[in-house]
Amino acid sequence: MHSHYQHLSQEEREKLAILKAQGVSLREIAKSLGRSHSSLSRELRRNAPPIHSGYYLPHKAQTRSAIRKSQAHQRLKLKNAAIRHFVLRHLQRGLSPELVAGRLPRSLSGQRISHESIYQFIYKEAPNLIPFLARAHRKRLKRWHTNKHRRSHIPQRVSITERPAVVETRRQFGHWEADTIVSRTGRAALMVMAERKSRLTKLAKLERKTAANMRAAINRRLSRYPTRLRRTLTYDNGTENTEHLKINKTLGTKSFFCQPFHSWEKGTVENIAGLVRRTYPKRTNFDTITSREVKRLEVLLNKRPRKCLGFRTPLEAIQKSGALTG
Repeated sequence: MHSHYQHLSQEEREKLAILKAQGVSLREIAKSLGRSHSSLSRELRRNAPPIHSGYYLPHKAQTRSAIRKSQAHQRLKLKNAAIRHFVLRHLQRGLSPELVAGRLPRSLSGQRISHESIYQFIYKEAPNLIPFLARAHRKRLKRWHTNKHRRSHIPQRVSITERPAVVETRRQFGHWEADTIVSRTGRAALMVMAERKSRLTKLAKLERKTAANMRAAINRRLSRYPTRLRRTLTYDNGTENTEHLKINKTLGTKSFFCQPFHSWEKGTVENIAGLVRRTYPKRTNFDTITSREVKRLEVLLNKRPRKCLGFRTPLEAIQKSGALTG
């Protein structure tokens, strides 16, 4: 049965240094420590000071050994130049690390790499590639990181799975989706609402993204419409939506919430938020945007033809239906 080799301990290195300084031979030291003299010879050669040969300092040797051990387990994240070139080229074309890893074996026969290795390569060796990632976080979140709350912070939250089927069909007016757009450069935000059938859009500037401001903005925008245009509201799980019950009491609506991290379940307002971002891209400081400018953008969006509406505008769609006056 073969015994496993163990590296010298701090205590063994200190004894080696003392006995060596006393002039004891290497073979005698090896017997005293229960080690082979070749192991001690290798220790003196590898972990002695790089400049002053002949000296052996145990604490320095321990540090050098620890560094060498940690570096020994580090492998190149991208195994060769061909893989590196492939990953760089396709990341810059807009593919995600998952897509790059999936396409690699089709282009380079016999070559494989995991998407996790690509992420590690980007964040440890090539941070200049971070902007090509979909989220482009400057510091990578820990694996399995989640912002999911253990308990819902939204009172009497009703899941979107319980929303009436008629909402999904878009055959009835009065079903709205709500969202907010924020910026890292300011404290103000934009409230975005969309009516699912007509795509009618409502925008409002929020001085702060708070539940009270969100409630006031929604009430102000929808209270002017008849009750047939105020049926349901679908939200995400942000804290700005915690006063939804007060909104329901004022407007006579019912509220529903997307599953956590399923913002695509309110795709109508997400699509319109993307249109808003064309005018106000990320890093726009909404503190500097006036309510008049926001209203102007709202008018433009409601006069924008939509393919899904037969190239009519949202205003034309809702006016032609008579939902505003009928």
